[in-house]
Amino acid sequence: MEEILKAIEEKDCKKVANLLYHRVDELGDEELKEVLEKAEKLALECGDFELYKLTVYYFNELLGIDKLGEFEKLAEEKDTFEVKFELADLYYLIGELEKSLDLYRALLEEETEKGNKENIAKIYYAMALVHEELQEYEKAVELMKKAEEMYQELGKGDEVLKIAIHRAYVVFEAGDTYEAKAMLAGLLPKVLGKKDLLVEIHLSFEEIFEEDENYDAALQECLYALIYARGADYEDVAFGALMDVLWQLFLEDDFETVYLHMDMFARALPELADFFEAVKALALYKDGKIDVDEARKAIEKVKDDRLLDLLEFLGEAEM
Repeated sequence: MEEILKAIEEKDCKKVANLLYHRVDELGDEELKEVLEKAEKLALECGDFELYKLTVYYFNELLGIDKLGEFEKLAEEKDTFEVKFELADLYYLIGELEKSLDLYRALLEEETEKGNKENIAKIYYAMALVHEELQEYEKAVELMKKAEEMYQELGKGDEVLKIAIHRAYVVFEAGDTYEAKAMLAGLLPKVLGKKDLLVEIHLSFEEIFEEDENYDAALQECLYALIYARGADYEDVAFGALMDVLWQLFLEDDFETVYLHMDMFARALPELADFFEAVKALALYKDGKIDVDEARKAIEKVKDDRLLDLLEFLGEAEM
């Protein structure tokens, strides 16, 4: 919490938004309310509508405080692309998908008249996400291709690659697993040296393998993602993906797959070795390979409260 409050005091809106996104689950209700009130005030003071959207979303989703009407009034008063675009994204986040599409369509008409290609590209991609949520995958792919073409014209290669990775995932969601794998494989040589995009590709592969219940491959992809994400903002995302796979394995009582793979993670990520040794011990205990005292000794080596909570979470997994 202190880190977020410091960023607010320094008026670093981007850092505040990033910290909120990654740390919001660590805050109690009173702490969260204090942080969101301060962040909301900062966002309005600085005119950072992306941060404002985030605060309104968390007020609604986590505290049950509805500030949507205030956002809509602000968008009407300001009447700028930035504020209306973020409002449309908020509609998407809270599940008001038709409202989101209606606002995006209005914005697309306005920005097309102005000839603002970058804003048009942003709208195409944002609309694609809504259609993906509606499981209208063909339309989502069509809009993603338009966004890619627009960004290509603008010379924004990283944006092109980012959307292409997501488009491959949508192809997987639509049921064409092998084409999705081929698309991701084709993108791999183009993203070497771009760690954030490498993480996205490996996490996409992870979800494909997990869907096929190929957990050995899914864990391998989690490992690649964690290595590339090391020390970056998206490390939490990669770690969360690994926890999802481990949770599924514990649910299915597939403890052997867990304990056979934990040495791999411990050696690749020595700073987390105690945690992975504890996961291994927990799986061995669940499988009847060691007694409770031996498992407890491994768990006691873990000092981080957050990691201990995750171990407790895995230990409670049941079908």
